Amino acid sequence: MVERDDPETIGRRVQRLRVERGLTQRQVAEPAYSAAYVSTLEAGRVRPSDQALRHLAERLGVEVDELATGRPAHLVTDLRLRIVEAQRTLATGEAEEATRQYAALLAEADALRIVEVRAAALLGLGECAVETGELVEGRQYFERAEQTLANAPLPARVPALRGRALSHYLAGELRYAVYLLESTLDELNRGGLHDPDALLLLYASIIGPYMDMGAHARAAQAAEFALALAPQAGDPALVARMHRSVARTLIAEGRVAEADASLAKAAELYRQLQLRTELANCHWMRGYVYAQNNELERAEDELRQALTMLSASRAALYSSQAAVELADVLHRRGKSDEAAALLQDVLGDLSSERGAVHSAAAHRLLGIIAEDARDPEAAEEHYVRALSLLERAGAAGDLADLCRLLGDLLRREGRVEAALDAYRTGLGHRTAPGTTTLGPAPAQPPL
Repeated sequence: MVERDDPETIGRRVQRLRVERGLTQRQVAEPAYSAAYVSTLEAGRVRPSDQALRHLAERLGVEVDELATGRPAHLVTDLRLRIVEAQRTLATGEAEEATRQYAALLAEADALRIVEVRAAALLGLGECAVETGELVEGRQYFERAEQTLANAPLPARVPALRGRALSHYLAGELRYAVYLLESTLDELNRGGLHDPDALLLLYASIIGPYMDMGAHARAAQAAEFALALAPQAGDPALVARMHRSVARTLIAEGRVAEADASLAKAAELYRQLQLRTELANCHWMRGYVYAQNNELERAEDELRQALTMLSASRAALYSSQAAVELADVLHRRGKSDEAAALLQDVLGDLSSERGAVHSAAAHRLLGIIAEDARDPEAAEEHYVRALSLLERAGAAGDLADLCRLLGDLLRREGRVEAALDAYRTGLGHRTAPGTTTLGPAPAQPPL
């Protein structure tokens, strides 16, 4: 989408090009228009329609965008190629260099008033900010991209909406992230806007928040829709991301072999596309799957590989989250001192505003390690910190488990009333299987 010049400017441009080519107004006008119309247009007294611009551009031997804006067509093409180059830079884990490329593109797009390139540059800057853990800045870029595309169809705005939801999700605002994703899905499906790429992106993105909130039935349904949409999608990286997300629901249902197969498909696609950060996240998820299946040595290998790759690409927030998963495996393998040291290192990069769920997981694990070391005071302190983080995030499933740990600790310490309070808190947050407090589910896609 390119913003047109005003009628007077377009009129002068038509006249200049016509004179340069030695054509009369009648020759430019025929057969679709009259010489009088071209005269009126050249005087700037009429705004040409899209059809008129296409006709005039053909008669004058130029591209429509060049006639409407004065910019050669190759300029927009060059900018689009640079957008692809910046996307590739980010995909290979060089977020800082990608940020510089996107910032330069944004400045040029603003100067040239090219809406399409401006939106793509803002979207890229948002992705870079999320990669480096700057969630507030990332959300602001996504919001600006959404505003830039305000007049575009909803499917075109979906990547910006999804980016905004992702930044809220990573900040621990699970309920609002789900609201954004569900309302967009509902609008797409009820409006008959069956765009497979847009729908697949949304369904793959909503699985994580659903799982963290304990809404497992909705997560499983989203995974089912994503798998059904995948054959229609045109973006292989999007399909790979979908397989990675779906693995979470499969492992929750005990379907370990299927989860591993789904991740293998994702990893192969990421390798083919040379998407380094996404491949690292795939190793991370495979480590999670192996850990859930009690294959701890394989889990440690996968998670160490993920952490090495993410650290090399300076994906600070994702590195910290993978480190928490690795620490859990190390603790289970009897390497509690190494696990505790790793957790203390990453807690400085996590907070209630930045990776709340994983920050809570770090405190939970440090509490368990403290209990093993017979330090109930330190354990209680870590459990309470984790409880505060999970309550703010609304992570119901993790909350119930944490309240059980805290209640058991308090009961062993002889503090029965405090233990009962902890148990009641856990029961209050626990939802019945297949239910959620999120309200009606969004309309289903027309599969």
